[in-house]
Amino acid sequence: MLNLLILLTLPEAVRLQYYNGLKSKFPKLNINVVDHHSKVSPFIEEADVLVTFGPMMAEHVLEKARHLKWIQALGSGVDGITNRVSLKDNVIVTNLHGIHGAPVSEAALMMMLGQARHYKDMVQNQSQAAWVRKAPVSLLKGKTVTIYGVGVISAELAPKCKALGMRVLGISGQARHVEGFDEILPRNASMKAIEEADFLVLLTPYSEETHHLINKEIFARMKNTSQLINLARGGVVNEEDLLLALNSGQIAGAALDVFAQEPLPADHPLWSQHNVTITPHMGGFYDEYVKEALPVIEENLKQFMAGNYIDMINIVRKESQT
Repeated sequence: MLNLLILLTLPEAVRLQYYNGLKSKFPKLNINVVDHHSKVSPFIEEADVLVTFGPMMAEHVLEKARHLKWIQALGSGVDGITNRVSLKDNVIVTNLHGIHGAPVSEAALMMMLGQARHYKDMVQNQSQAAWVRKAPVSLLKGKTVTIYGVGVISAELAPKCKALGMRVLGISGQARHVEGFDEILPRNASMKAIEEADFLVLLTPYSEETHHLINKEIFARMKNTSQLINLARGGVVNEEDLLLALNSGQIAGAALDVFAQEPLPADHPLWSQHNVTITPHMGGFYDEYVKEALPVIEENLKQFMAGNYIDMINIVRKESQT
């Protein structure tokens, strides 16, 4: 019997959606569910398949996975999985690609609008029944947004920004044309786009190459009225440099959905920054997420059980890849 383990630090209702969806299609599949990596011990040694998100993983999960043959990542990013030293060469890794364009692009718009309109301050004032008008809000119209990382999400975000009257610049591996962008610059010429940005939106994948990509050198080139929006991965930003830039007035503020350590520790100084808005790594989640994810997992399970590994969807790490 095939053993599948679902590791999800999400509400029980979400875990049950995955469990019930897979069990209804594969009634003979032995499925176990845990809500934290510390609880995998009774199941991981016999698991053939692991369904999880990279940020919810830990090294000991793979160290104990003697029979593991395939990991289905529930996000587009696979950091936290493929960069684990305990990941064996024969383990296939697949991800979900293409379903994050709408939710993450809308999250980016929410964050830009929230920072421009001092929304955090208004919510705090409401909790105190305080009728306070801050300085006039800023419009997105006429502003420049620079999107670092041009992919599926950026392709949805750029036209939405244009519809709001924004100028849209992109930074990618190479200069190219994508609808909605006024200009896309290669990374080696990215400073122009960074210097002109009113909003710097991070959507680039996390890797060794992008670790601390946004640091004191970048903040020094940004306008002191600009805002950083991070919907990529926490490791893309040097958080110490970010705090210095915020406290010195080098940049105006930030809206952050992802962090180097998650959950963000309660004593982390980012929590108390007046010009920072924090959301708990939820930019890609929405009410139809499981509905969109299940068909991909189900198709991959069919192919996996038939031994047709080459026909699995969204393979990011093949069997025996070193």
